[in-house]
Amino acid sequence: MWWQRKEENSREEEMTVKIRFFAQFRELLGSDIITEVPAGTVFTLLITSVVKKNPQGYAAIFDENGAFHEFVILMKNGKRIDIADADRTVIVDGDEVAVFPPVAGG
Repeated sequence: MWWQRKEENSREEEMTVKIRFFAQFRELLGSDIITEVPAGTVFTLLITSVVKKNPQGYAAIFDENGAFHEFVILMKNGKRIDIADADRTVIVDGDEVAVFPPVAGG
């Protein structure tokens, strides 16, 4: 029936993605978040949609203009994503993304 086709198509347009926040970001936002997003979602939009519910978490990751703070480290499937590329890095079904605060060590 027509409504079954529409429902099947809408499921195909959704993707399941895992988001992991680390250190102070984990304390504010949690970790191992599994979410569904529309096909074609870019990295920035994915993270924004998850953190906008938590004002402290949002402020820790994004500046007042809605851009990632320059110190935030982004990864997709274990590979680093440059902040400048986050607006055009498309997320696909099954991706795992990670967001880290600055890392210091000795």
